[in-house]
Amino acid sequence: MSVYEDWVGRSQTATDVLDPARSNALDMALGGAGALTAGDALPLLDHWLHFWDVKPPAALGTDGHPAKGGFLPPVPLPRRMWAGGRLTFLQPLHLGETVTRTSTITAITEKVGKSGTLVFVTVRHELDAGGGIAVSEEQDLVYRDPAPGVLPLPVAVPVPDAAWAETVAPDPVLLFRYSALTMNGHRIHYDRPYAMGEEGYPALVVHGPLQAALLIRLAGKALGRPVTGFDFRGQQPAFDGIPLHVCGNVTDQGGEFWTQQGEAKNMIATVRTT
Repeated sequence: MSVYEDWVGRSQTATDVLDPARSNALDMALGGAGALTAGDALPLLDHWLHFWDVKPPAALGTDGHPAKGGFLPPVPLPRRMWAGGRLTFLQPLHLGETVTRTSTITAITEKVGKSGTLVFVTVRHELDAGGGIAVSEEQDLVYRDPAPGVLPLPVAVPVPDAAWAETVAPDPVLLFRYSALTMNGHRIHYDRPYAMGEEGYPALVVHGPLQAALLIRLAGKALGRPVTGFDFRGQQPAFDGIPLHVCGNVTDQGGEFWTQQGEAKNMIATVRTT
């Protein structure tokens, strides 16, 4: 029996208003015009800019996240991150709407691999603006052992061969702004001494959700059809100071998209339009 079995099935709800200012701020941070108004469709994945879990200083962990325990299990491993997820878009949400998010822990799995002990926590989120579930999402959170040493910094590569490709400069300003818009206090994204000295990274870490947002924005422009599903998984961290290529190719169901800094891909995603 898992020591975390009591957490499986736990559920909580949160309610928020989809604020156009947050979507416009992210759009402008990524080079857009920021012209959205109440009533417009919420850009896909912009629900991540809402439902802030703001804690007082005494309720924070040393990494800047809310302290462990409470809704999520108190996994003792020191490093934690968002490893990937799966989303189905059932109907559009609109800016200005009041949305309820119901979150349920569906699985907790412990594994031992080459990098040490890993604990995966899967959380299902269902978003409803009053007309039934609009977005169904599963998030995979991973808790890990301390870093065995400092990871190497990838060497920048030319734009990969892809049907569509854009290049983003993930500088500290962009990382700070995304952290602020999502109320993400994780210090690996803005505190360089902590990221390098405590967690073994060679630079600031580009948020996984930010990479996912870049991928789904490219997919929306490139495919020209409404996106109905989006599955993504982080393969290795991306860092500030190195060009981040956002790429994609068409498939029968939609497209395969990825981010890339060095020779290997950082995040991969499958986009469905059918």
